[in-house]
Amino acid sequence: MEAKQSTAKYWALCFFWLAAMITLLFVYREFFWLALPGTVTYFAKAMDIM
Repeated sequence: MEAKQSTAKYWALCFFWLAAMITLLFVYREFFWLALPGTVTYFAKAMDIM
């Protein structure tokens, strides 16, 4: 059985990318999709899906 690792770092990165995505959505609407991979990846890691 594997030991559970802390996901606080992944949550922090998830919220950073979410803020970046929202900022890009309002400032540079055509580039907001560049932050989607970071947001989805770190959300999945924070939820311990990956």
